[in-house]
Amino acid sequence: MPDPARNAVWTSLPIAALTVGGDGTILSANPAAEAMLNCSAKSLSGRPLSERLSFAPSLEPNLERARSGLAPVSVRDVAICMNGESPIVASVQVAPLANTSRDLLLCLQSREIEDHLGRGRKLNSTAKSAIGMADILSHEIKNPLAGITGAAQLLAMNLKRKDRELTDIIVGEARRILALLEQFDQFGGSGAIDARPLNIHDLLDKVRKVASVGFAAGAIIEKEFDPSLPLVLADGDRLTRVFLNLLQNAADAVPEQDGFICIRTFYNAYLRATQADGKGKPLPVHVEIIDNGPGLPPGISRDIFEPFVSGKANGKGLGLALVSTILADLGGWIAVRSAPGRTIFRVSLPVASDGEGAA
Repeated sequence: MPDPARNAVWTSLPIAALTVGGDGTILSANPAAEAMLNCSAKSLSGRPLSERLSFAPSLEPNLERARSGLAPVSVRDVAICMNGESPIVASVQVAPLANTSRDLLLCLQSREIEDHLGRGRKLNSTAKSAIGMADILSHEIKNPLAGITGAAQLLAMNLKRKDRELTDIIVGEARRILALLEQFDQFGGSGAIDARPLNIHDLLDKVRKVASVGFAAGAIIEKEFDPSLPLVLADGDRLTRVFLNLLQNAADAVPEQDGFICIRTFYNAYLRATQADGKGKPLPVHVEIIDNGPGLPPGISRDIFEPFVSGKANGKGLGLALVSTILADLGGWIAVRSAPGRTIFRVSLPVASDGEGAA
């Protein structure tokens, strides 16, 4: 195969792949591997595999088996960790590149997508229950709470200041419950989805401005935009809610001094979501919200998109569940990687079929 053709296949390969020399040095990494490992091919190449990536269980015996037997070896459920980030669970296929060489090809098939889709199906059921519960709560609790609030305010008009403190507590707690019910109501959406071709950078710029003058005023918010992105297919209002929620979370997480948030966009076609008909739907436009906060508490990253799971001391666990529900409705996908000092929420979106314009 001519080199240009070989390079084209290597670049377009949808599975993350590395080539490793006989001495254990990484020779190359394709774009899918860069996206999966969140690291450039340049920083990977020329470095020992064992130095850049850790595998549990160790891959060394399987690498030697592939070299000595000159035959492919497959290993399931390997935890791959890089630079202290949360491990990625993947299946690893190891194959010799040629009969006369000790060079190997490593293909990494992440279970992250499969696991998230499973969580998405579970979440859809949970969200539907939440929607039903929200309807009941709105009918059965909101009206009585309004009556309690009004009665407390009337009582306060004829009470001494010391006694008014008690009615203020009643009003304040009633409003807090109403605010929680409003969050539940958001799970019900706002009617039919209005999916249209959108310039994702225009939307992100607006969200960034809102955050900069409001809840994230104390943090530095930078952007790293890929100017060649095509238009995405999404509902602008709902997608705005997604990124406002994610930026709010990031702003709450970063330190008061030197708080840093980065909004990064890039294109990579390796990610495909399985649809009901079994076909893979490409989600090539990616938006990352990166913060330098302390990271998620251990043990909750797999469930962080479930209702009532929160990494905040006083969090209600509804914001990220809402984000996941909206993205599921839009045909998108969300994932998180977190380590102390660096948390990344990645949103992946479909492109508009006629979206040829650059964003």
